[in-house]
Amino acid sequence: MCQWQNVEPNIPLPESKLGIALGTLGKKPINGLRQNPENGTNGWYIWCGTEMPLEDDAFSPLHVEHIDTYLAGIKEYLSLPPGYRFLIDGNNYEDVWYDETLLHA
Repeated sequence: MCQWQNVEPNIPLPESKLGIALGTLGKKPINGLRQNPENGTNGWYIWCGTEMPLEDDAFSPLHVEHIDTYLAGIKEYLSLPPGYRFLIDGNNYEDVWYDETLLHA
């Protein structure tokens, strides 16, 4: 994925946590965005569906090594550096792009 985007991989540290919106699992598409890592997180927020959940408790912490239990097939995207987003629908559509605003969130 990083080679396709022509960026250096920034693989999340083992035991680091991402935020996952468990209440959205099963919806399409799958979305991810990566902010700068802080406080033991790796900066990733993952949700399913067309709208990012905005509730304060929408995202639950999850150790990165357990992501396949919930969303198999997204691990390759998690090596993208902070500032990147992805959207995949499971029907061969994928979009990956850089969003500088994520670095200032």
